[in-house]
Amino acid sequence: MPFFLGLISYFCYQTNTMRKLLVFLSVGLAACTTQEMSSVVHTDAFNKLLDQYYEDYLRLNPLEATRIADYRYNDQFPNTLTHEYREQVRGLYRQYLDSLAQFDRESLPDDHQVSYDVLKWEAELALAGLEFPDHLMPVQQFSSLTLYMPVLGSGQSFQPFKTAKHYDDWLARIEGFTVWMDTAIVNMRKGLAQGYSYPRILMERVLPQAQDMMVKDATRSIFYQPILNMPDSIADADRKRLTDAYVRAIREKIVPTYSTLYDLLRREYIPRARTSAGINAIPGGDAWYRFKIKEYTTTDLSPDSIFRLGESEVARIRAEMEKVKRQMDFDGTLQEFFEWVNKNPSFMPFTTDEEVISVYQAIEEKIAPRLNDLFNMKPQTAFEVRQTEEFRERSAAAQYSPGAPDGSRPGIFYVPIVDPTTYNVSGMETLFLHEAIPGHHYQVALQQENDGLPRFRRTLFYSAFGEGWALYAESLGRELGLFTDPIQYFGHLGDEMHRAIRLVVDVGLHTRGWTREQAIQYMRNNEPISEQGAVAEIERYMAIPGQALSYKIGQLKIRELRARADQELGVKFMVGLFHDEVLRHGNVPLSLLEERVDRWIRKHKG
Repeated sequence: MPFFLGLISYFCYQTNTMRKLLVFLSVGLAACTTQEMSSVVHTDAFNKLLDQYYEDYLRLNPLEATRIADYRYNDQFPNTLTHEYREQVRGLYRQYLDSLAQFDRESLPDDHQVSYDVLKWEAELALAGLEFPDHLMPVQQFSSLTLYMPVLGSGQSFQPFKTAKHYDDWLARIEGFTVWMDTAIVNMRKGLAQGYSYPRILMERVLPQAQDMMVKDATRSIFYQPILNMPDSIADADRKRLTDAYVRAIREKIVPTYSTLYDLLRREYIPRARTSAGINAIPGGDAWYRFKIKEYTTTDLSPDSIFRLGESEVARIRAEMEKVKRQMDFDGTLQEFFEWVNKNPSFMPFTTDEEVISVYQAIEEKIAPRLNDLFNMKPQTAFEVRQTEEFRERSAAAQYSPGAPDGSRPGIFYVPIVDPTTYNVSGMETLFLHEAIPGHHYQVALQQENDGLPRFRRTLFYSAFGEGWALYAESLGRELGLFTDPIQYFGHLGDEMHRAIRLVVDVGLHTRGWTREQAIQYMRNNEPISEQGAVAEIERYMAIPGQALSYKIGQLKIRELRARADQELGVKFMVGLFHDEVLRHGNVPLSLLEERVDRWIRKHKG
């Protein structure tokens, strides 16, 4: 074959081969593009599902919308106690469980798989909760709408009072609240008839709470506070109209509503309420308590295993307390040491409220340089320390109030100071770490600021994670340069002991037949707490079974995960990266947190 013919033949062969290769590649690329496009469509549809879920959720929960500064439903107050409302909730979660089933979880991106799991958990938990008749027990002394409404109506919480419309919105909510209370009265009578009631002692505590709302002078009502603090920007005509409307609402709605509740409690409810302390005394109480354990701890732990864990932790912490007692050359018993710490004047050095606040601000300044060693992620949301408002200071505990997601409201650490001369320094460092930085403020603010999370996960709260993180944050004191004073370390141990005791007394009350008095005594035997403080705490656990378990269960899980990561990664372990991994997913059930951290360990190990 002449050279040029051979060259042509070779060229034709190569061209044909190239053509086949190009065809093969084009088909492959088309297939890849189709798969990628399918994945994009799949992911986009999933994102839309999550957005629609949150929209539907907020419509059913308008108070939650207001809390996150979404004011579209500001005038709405649903009657959550009716069969119709409960069926709406049931329908919502059944619908979204069905919708989730349409998606192949494994084909979703990794972060979306977490959202899939969280929404599934939310739906299944909500549906399980509807099997228990909490709508027949709507009022108690610790956390119910009868207490929530005055806080909102004071104008000092997240209900806005900046425009005339805001004031009108609240009037509409008062109307909704009176309807809710009418249903509450009916349901409480039904509950009594069927054996569902809170302990008598708790309902006796509600009497003075209701009585405080039964004012003769409307201008002395806590619900009148927004009128006293009305912005100058509101027109005079609206100012007069709203003032008159609020006086009428207090006289004709608020006072009669609380008066009706008071009369029901005194004449009917309290005489017939149960005298037992635990939820196991009501129909289906054992199953209900197990559900509450799952709800608040996000685990399937049994009551007995929690009780044993609590006893073990109490013994461990007592041993640490004994060490501090010896370090301070105290010769008496541990109980006597508790009393000495509580009453020693040298531990109560304050004369003004401002001095107390300044110590907390100094703690913030002290730990600031070391936070960089433990955290790469820090919130942008502003933070403040404030004294709790006078109207609620006597009954309030120190607490963190989250900032608004849009930045319009800072995160606030509220400190009640009834009498500065009796304010004890023991435990101030620990309290700041828990309620403020790096406890609730870091966890909540970072979650709200995380644009990588779907909207419903930015405000989601599981007590086991949120309170577990805050309790874990207390243990970072030494790493942040705190606890150099033995009395501050003792205060830290006292707070940790308090959470360990909860595991014992909560289970004791609700499954083992413990009396209120027995639980109070156990608490006083093992921590430096006054009788009044112990009574309030135990009655809280009687009112909300299971919630007190979440702190210690969550803390121990995070500590366990940190120890596991440290052991398996060795020199590769960096605590800042560990904290990033714990916080970057937002607030999730503990089982999902463990799964995420284990994946993170495997990734960095290899």
